[in-house]
Amino acid sequence: MSTTTPAERWRHHVGHHFESASQEFSANKFGFWLFLATEVLLFGGLFVAYVVFRNLYPEMFHEAHRHLDRTMGATNTIVLICSSLTMALAVRSAQTDRPKQLIGFLIVTLLLAATFLVIKYFEYMAKIHHGLLPGYLYNPHGEGNPVNGNIFFALYFLMTGLHGLHVVAGMTAISWVLVKAMRRQLSSEWYTPVELTGLYWHLVDLIWIYLFPLFYLIG
Repeated sequence: MSTTTPAERWRHHVGHHFESASQEFSANKFGFWLFLATEVLLFGGLFVAYVVFRNLYPEMFHEAHRHLDRTMGATNTIVLICSSLTMALAVRSAQTDRPKQLIGFLIVTLLLAATFLVIKYFEYMAKIHHGLLPGYLYNPHGEGNPVNGNIFFALYFLMTGLHGLHVVAGMTAISWVLVKAMRRQLSSEWYTPVELTGLYWHLVDLIWIYLFPLFYLIG
């Protein structure tokens, strides 16, 4: 009967076109930073659109933001900040060969991400119920609804919705890493998937930290 551990039975093999594992990791990380740069460019264009329209309709933006729930937005901000912490701890656990802690921190990160999406779901449902929708769907019910508010909510749904899709993508990547961790396919010798997933997740959190004040704290 074999006495080798799962980690010993499964070892990462360095690609033939790399001289060492460290060179492979550096190349992977550099490529991933380039990918993250394209993500920044994507949201950068939307932030520019936000600045343009806010300068054109400052009073409308100020009135429209009152229909957003600051409590939900602040709660989601805290949730994502905590998820960044647990993701960083997961990376550290992989670097120090602590598989149980790695699995635990990844699961907590997934739960926090799911909490963010649940809160965002209830927030979206409230906007739909009150007719605060983008474009021609804008049909507000109640008082204090500004003219051209459809522009504000178009940007709100576009930017927060796109961010939500990135949260889902991040959860998918974290789930993939979690499976590898449960199979003992990650260790201090090879933790590239954890670190790259962590970089992506930190970017997702950072984008929300910008979105929260831009939409919820205008006043």
